[in-house]
Amino acid sequence: MDEAESYKVADISLADEGSRRVDWARSRMPVLASLKQQAELDKPLAGMTVAGCLHVTKETAVLIEMLAAAGADVSWSGCNPLSTQDDVAAWLAREGYSIFAWHGQSVDDFYWCIDATLDAAPTLTLDDGADLIFRVHDARTDALATVIGGTEETTTGVHRLRAMAEAGELRYPVIAVNDAVTKWDFDNVHGTGQSTLDGILRATSILLAGKTFVIAGYGHCGRGLANRARGMGSKVIITEVDELAALKAHMDGFPVMTMDEAAPLGDLFCTATGMKDVLVERHFSVMKEGAVICNTGHYDCEINIPELEALAVSEREIRSNNDEFTLADGRRIFLLARGRLVNLAAAEGHPSEVMDMSFANQFLSLCRLAREGPSYDNAVYDITREQDSELAALKLAAEGLSIDELTDEQKAYHADFSAGT
Repeated sequence: MDEAESYKVADISLADEGSRRVDWARSRMPVLASLKQQAELDKPLAGMTVAGCLHVTKETAVLIEMLAAAGADVSWSGCNPLSTQDDVAAWLAREGYSIFAWHGQSVDDFYWCIDATLDAAPTLTLDDGADLIFRVHDARTDALATVIGGTEETTTGVHRLRAMAEAGELRYPVIAVNDAVTKWDFDNVHGTGQSTLDGILRATSILLAGKTFVIAGYGHCGRGLANRARGMGSKVIITEVDELAALKAHMDGFPVMTMDEAAPLGDLFCTATGMKDVLVERHFSVMKEGAVICNTGHYDCEINIPELEALAVSEREIRSNNDEFTLADGRRIFLLARGRLVNLAAAEGHPSEVMDMSFANQFLSLCRLAREGPSYDNAVYDITREQDSELAALKLAAEGLSIDELTDEQKAYHADFSAGT
């Protein structure tokens, strides 16, 4: 482990490899590049200190560069013990950024790294899962003296923060980046759908065609994964607890049933719910020989690993990010990435092109908080329609695409409530 006063990473000698990967990500993130040109002139984050707790990937490195170019001091930790790309962390450290992250952290390591970022006395926080924000509200309330606002990247974190705000416990305003259309309808659907399959294939090298693929949850992430698994030839089953989501899955052509019904049928299971105990002992007990289980929701508690361990008579790592559990009757169940996010722990996370829009939303939201945060109530705020539209326009331009515009007559018709048959 390499340590200095301003960073703690696995191996600083990996920085050259990290540099090449960050170069690749930059070349695929034109929206951030466009925003960066103006930010370098305007310095909208001058005087701000940003504490980030988000997966340390090549795309995140481009975001960190962007924040620094806009005038911010940046201190960073990873939001998942298994998602940090050590070569990228090494490059960030070598470039002089305060980075505290490495792959394979313990729980104590994880919170030590968050605390290290908070030692910088941040004015803004950027979170993925709300662990940093909860730390500020619990063990590190000293940080509340300087923080004027924060952002949240993912569905699970937004749910936690909205519950916190409703209970009157949120101590500073937070913008729900996850809820932007240019985030959840692209990152969650296209990013999660593709990167989850990437992680599964890297960890197993199995053929998806012909497999029965059970997906728990038909939100944006589950829907993206279901469509891509079907495109690879899998027979997809959806389990749900939400009536509307289940009906959407049914109308999209997927069989819908309970997990109790699906457990004996599946060859491959992936949870995408944000809820604990989606797969538990009674499901493991009836799964097929060789069933593969994994998670692409935020936390590893979606799969009850202690109950799987209690059923097993032996356990071994069969290949990287793939643990074999042999049950008393000889059946084997294979757990990927120890139940952590399979797309990040076993692969590289979302493609750079989709993170381009998500991280542009992060940047613009932090700029909004730097301008207006002190005047906001302690609540969870949405991205504005104007920001969503601006980013969509930038992405279309980067893709070389044009769209029609309404004429003045069409605009008048649109606003004319008296127009009818």
